[in-house]
Amino acid sequence: MSIFGSLVKGGIKLNQAFSFETDQPAEQQERQLRALLKKAQDTAFGKYYGFAKMLEAEDVIKAFQREVPLFDYEQMADNWWQKQQENPDITWPGQPNFFALSSGTTGKSSKRIPITEEFLQSMKDVGTSLIKSVPAFDFPEELFESEVLMLSSSANLSKNENGHLEGEISGINVSNFPGWYDVFYRPGNEIAAIADWDERVQRIAEEAPHWNIGVIAGIPSWVLLMLQKVIEYNGLKNIHEIWPNLSVFASGGVAFETYRKDFEAISGKPITIIDTYLASEGFFSYTARPNTLDMRLALEHGYFYEFIPFDERGVNDQGGLLEDPLIHTIAEVEKDQEYVLIISSCAGAWRYQIGDVIKFNSLDPHEIVITGRTKFFLNVVGSQLSEEKMDAAILEVSEAMNITVNEYAVAALKDEEGDYIHQWVVVSEMEIDESAFCKKLDASLKEANKNYGVARSKALKGIDVKAISKETYHDYIAQGKKKGGQIKTPKVMKEERMQGFLEFIQSA
Repeated sequence: MSIFGSLVKGGIKLNQAFSFETDQPAEQQERQLRALLKKAQDTAFGKYYGFAKMLEAEDVIKAFQREVPLFDYEQMADNWWQKQQENPDITWPGQPNFFALSSGTTGKSSKRIPITEEFLQSMKDVGTSLIKSVPAFDFPEELFESEVLMLSSSANLSKNENGHLEGEISGINVSNFPGWYDVFYRPGNEIAAIADWDERVQRIAEEAPHWNIGVIAGIPSWVLLMLQKVIEYNGLKNIHEIWPNLSVFASGGVAFETYRKDFEAISGKPITIIDTYLASEGFFSYTARPNTLDMRLALEHGYFYEFIPFDERGVNDQGGLLEDPLIHTIAEVEKDQEYVLIISSCAGAWRYQIGDVIKFNSLDPHEIVITGRTKFFLNVVGSQLSEEKMDAAILEVSEAMNITVNEYAVAALKDEEGDYIHQWVVVSEMEIDESAFCKKLDASLKEANKNYGVARSKALKGIDVKAISKETYHDYIAQGKKKGGQIKTPKVMKEERMQGFLEFIQSA
């Protein structure tokens, strides 16, 4: 038994024992909103919308919701954040040193999200809360003296014309690690700064024998590729031959389940999966207990949340917000109801729609899962397919056919007769009978989703499935230099993009 590991684990347990949360979630959230309004009341945004007066209101939340409109990225950036790149005190006191570049999974050009010092601290605080939950998992002592491998985007940030440093949020986080992180952080600043994904992974594979990795964090698709490279380069049967203490994978960015079998195939023993919700706009939730991927919402870390029902009360048929949607606070949410997440944060985002749809699986404590993106909602002909529903169908068919499908893309296209079909592209290293997969997928979606069944009997005339290899898929991604790190790829595509994807597949 490791004495040092035992001491660290004992210290975390002691810290947890003396940590008390006595306030109710509604009280915690009102306190967060008050703190945000007070801090930003003298900014241009705060003066324009009257934050100081809101703080005097009997119901500060209702006053805030009444005076401040909902914003999407274009509205927030065009009206406020563009000015924040040139002038201080626009939506948050001072001027941010960093802007996170995020094209998400849908945009053609990068978004620029302001990253303030308070915001960086908030993400560290959520990480600390995650660490405090570790005793619930009863990990072995050896884990607490091992190293953490974070597969981020490049930490080599660029400087824009206004002098601000820019990069993806994971690269910004890594570049701001204090010096003492070098004791346990891998691959280290030198390798993390390598811009080329393939070169960075090659260096990781070369250095792997010198590391004692116990925890890995990153997006499943890219972590899987990295681990496969380490195994291939070092002539291993599984990843635990080189990292025997590897016990935890902190997943994020995309749903993990479609990758589970492939992770199990390269492991010599079970790995605990912890899900995280870390976006360019914040670190919002994390798995806090074993045997689940539900994530506890961070209620006291610089975020104020609002929730819009992802149904006819809040969104239109394309998943866009209604002009006057129903809006809930944390005190009003219901279990198993999907919501569009709205956040206000210490980065100077106010009533901001980040594009994610979440669902509460528990209200005590408040635990969520991400069910998809508002733009990953396939409803061109009334099929009403969310990402969660599509993931479930892909998993069901994959298990029935004894194959693995990690990634997929789908779009509503018009066929030669002018009728709509759903065009699917599925990604696997295995041979797939496209016709059989197509029939099973269609049947699974019909059985599980009434709206899809109705659509298939009317305007949606059929579906088509094209199976491709991971190599072809990653070559397609690399076209736009979107490879590695925190890159997420779209599961629902517009017609034009899918046509381009099919043309690439045909020419490959």
